[in-house]
Amino acid sequence: MKSNRRNFFQTLGAGTAGIGLASAFPAVSCSSAAADNEVETGSQVLFVGDDIAIAETKYGKVQGLILRDIFQFRGIPYGAPTGGGNRFMPPQPPEPWQDVLPAVWWGNTAPQIMDNRYGNAWASFVDHWNYDDVSEDCLRLNVWTPAIGNDKKRPVMVWLHGGGYTNGNGIEQDGYLGENLSRKGDVVFVSINHRLGPIGFSDLSGVGGEKYKDSGNVGALDMVAALEWVRDNISNFGGDPGNVTIMGQSGGGAKVCVLGAMPRAKGLFHKMVPLSGSTTEAANQKYSQKLGEYILKEAGLNTGEIDKLQEMPWEEYIHIANAAARKASAELGAAGMRGGFSPVADGINLPRAKFFNDDLSSDVPMLICSTFHEWSMARNNPQLENISKEEAVSMLKERAGFRGGLGDKAPEVYEAYEKAFPDAKPIELMTLISSNRKGVVETADIKSGQQAPVYVAWFGWQPPLFNNRMRAFHCLDICFWFYNTDVMLTHTGGGARPRALSEKMSDALLQFMHTGNPNAEGLPQWPAYTTENGETMVLNDVCEVKNDPDGEGRKML
Repeated sequence: MKSNRRNFFQTLGAGTAGIGLASAFPAVSCSSAAADNEVETGSQVLFVGDDIAIAETKYGKVQGLILRDIFQFRGIPYGAPTGGGNRFMPPQPPEPWQDVLPAVWWGNTAPQIMDNRYGNAWASFVDHWNYDDVSEDCLRLNVWTPAIGNDKKRPVMVWLHGGGYTNGNGIEQDGYLGENLSRKGDVVFVSINHRLGPIGFSDLSGVGGEKYKDSGNVGALDMVAALEWVRDNISNFGGDPGNVTIMGQSGGGAKVCVLGAMPRAKGLFHKMVPLSGSTTEAANQKYSQKLGEYILKEAGLNTGEIDKLQEMPWEEYIHIANAAARKASAELGAAGMRGGFSPVADGINLPRAKFFNDDLSSDVPMLICSTFHEWSMARNNPQLENISKEEAVSMLKERAGFRGGLGDKAPEVYEAYEKAFPDAKPIELMTLISSNRKGVVETADIKSGQQAPVYVAWFGWQPPLFNNRMRAFHCLDICFWFYNTDVMLTHTGGGARPRALSEKMSDALLQFMHTGNPNAEGLPQWPAYTTENGETMVLNDVCEVKNDPDGEGRKML
């Protein structure tokens, strides 16, 4: 990262919202009073030294820092390096260390293609992605906590980053940082890195036999290993291993659902929060094993030489695997938006292809949310603001988000959404349709058939940036849940208006972490979701509960 990123963490960090606005979070009520937890901005705010922020783990001691009264530990190993003979293998424990390990900088990003990552200036400005070194020594996690070395047991948040199963890291956006939520709610916040893409999800079991039986799911097994680290160590960081919430957005939301279907993860978490991404099934192993054959062929190897895939540089392997995936897609048909590299129903780590139809996570409450305009398309294209209904329908015939075009159904779908949202103009209706809640509702319907409740939200707040063309876009709500609206200024604009909604949303999240029920002061009564009524909390400057607010339009899809 550039030096200005380091300056950011030393000076801005909590932003306006995080200074003097929060107190310890009671077990069953919400408060943002400052009296007992005010950060004294006129005094020293960063502390680091030989006897400061030293914590025990089962592998050795780590040294972090204290910033604005919150302990931070960055880049703690929860697994061994994954290169060489460990590539495609389940995660191994890290080697214990004797000296105190400095945990003051972020761990390496998992292997992924970084070429042109900052190629789009506007996207880089808005999201200002945070990437540092990329390597196979990537099984690292970060911890924010109000205190260590005491007997208090605080709820624990484990954050799973987005990026499909291919890109990203635990601090990819500043909105991911855990300082403000930790301070406001007196909770422990953990974010993790894990293997991604072809390194994490190449199913070589069909060509490699028993040795490679887990290879299609090692990235998911990394997440389980991180949760096992939390179980075994988080009490040393002030956390309660018996009260862990897993939360993720986009691909991270799908990861939340995957963990809910893994026997090895059972009991390691107690609440689940998928945002703008969920899944109810794993990849088909017939396809993933066939893709393994394509990978071997692309590498010019036979089955007796498969171990050579562990020896080549990781970047070379990813390029080979991606080329194989393109050929497999052309010859066998597309494997979905992730190109074949995602968790697979291998009968071992993911025993069932369909999720939420067994007892594995039946007792785990879920809070699921998406945004109105996930795939907002007008931010850098002002001309779209003035398109006509006919033009919008024509565009929807060809393309509607990731799902391809609607063809001849486009007019009736458009008109159904037009009836549900009579004040929306054509660009907004086109975006609502492209960003439809079909996946959210399918997940909520299936999960609501289990023992624990499901709570559904729909985020519609729009920032006053880019001439109001950003709308409620994919990723926007993250910083609201984590009380980071004054940190993620390029998403929110900052100030009192987004902060007011963030107060309510973060209070609801903290209440959910404590109790499995998000009802907190500031929001209307939030009922559990039912398939019959489709109860949905609409999150905006004014929040309200509506029954299946986009139902008629969505049913036309």
